[in-house]
Amino acid sequence: MGFNTGTIETEYAEVTEHWSPRVIADLNGQSVKLAKVQGQLTWHSHRDEDELFLIWKGSLTIEYRDRPHVHLSAGDFHVVPRGVEHNPVAPEECWIVLFEPSQTKHTGDVVTEKTKTLDAQRSHLPA
Repeated sequence: MGFNTGTIETEYAEVTEHWSPRVIADLNGQSVKLAKVQGQLTWHSHRDEDELFLIWKGSLTIEYRDRPHVHLSAGDFHVVPRGVEHNPVAPEECWIVLFEPSQTKHTGDVVTEKTKTLDAQRSHLPA
């Protein structure tokens, strides 16, 4: 894969579906993904991977079953620890940036109609 260059705004313009992460860069075994989210995703965990949420625009709540929920606004970030069940919720559209290992499944081992495969998240990238 070649060098990635672009703007966040240009990449967000290509995101047309909520809860559909778009890989914009891969580096050192990690992926940087953009997504527009609204409503709730699903309860899930990532057994072996931590997941960093950075809020670009709007607000998001990370719900947890076993600890207090985390409320995030533009400019805030939060790391969901590996193996911890969580559910992202955004009452209004929120733009997020995700940093996570490249092999991280969108909704862990839970599959719903919102789940996007790793291939789907990368389908726009050159081979």
